[in-house]
This record gives sequence, C-alpha cells and structure tokens, in this order.
Amino acid sequence: MNKTELIDHIATTADISKASAGRALDAAVGAVTASLKKGQTVTLVGFGSFYVGKRAARNGRNPRTGATIKIEAARIPRFRPGKGLKDAIN
Repeated sequence: MNKTELIDHIATTADISKASAGRALDAAVGAVTASLKKGQTVTLVGFGSFYVGKRAARNGRNPRTGATIKIEAARIPRFRPGKGLKDAIN
C-alpha cells in the first residue's frame, strides 16, 4: 500500500474527503517526525511505538575501491510493534 492508497482507505473508512484525509495523514506524519527530532517516543497503544535509536560509528569499505572508510555515528528512527498489531498479523 502506498500513500495514495492509504489516503483513499482513510477517506472511505472515515467518510471524509480525500483532501481532508491527505491533510490528516500529513499532520500525523509531521507530528511523529517532530517528536522524533526532539528525541521523544511516540506510542500508539495497540499499534506500536516509534523511537530514536542510535547507531555507533564503525569502519566500512568502499565497494568500488575497497578502501576503508569511517562511517559516523547516527540517530535513526525505529519502530517496535505493539501486541495488538502482532496479534492481528499472526
């Protein structure tokens, strides 16, 4: 499912226009992004939690030249599924 299909599904399920569904989806994604930028966790009970993970610095190799390169530490978004989502899938 892509973003357009998700907007269509939200519009149909919530009985709202596609434009309103698109704005609502953009607002939800924006809120999650803003919270993660601040280092906060976003928990949707029954669905899961979005949080910021840390990736340590490490050495890697350039596949073209084989030269060793240093890969810097990074903060990355992570998702941990909740019990409701796990139960729905299994």
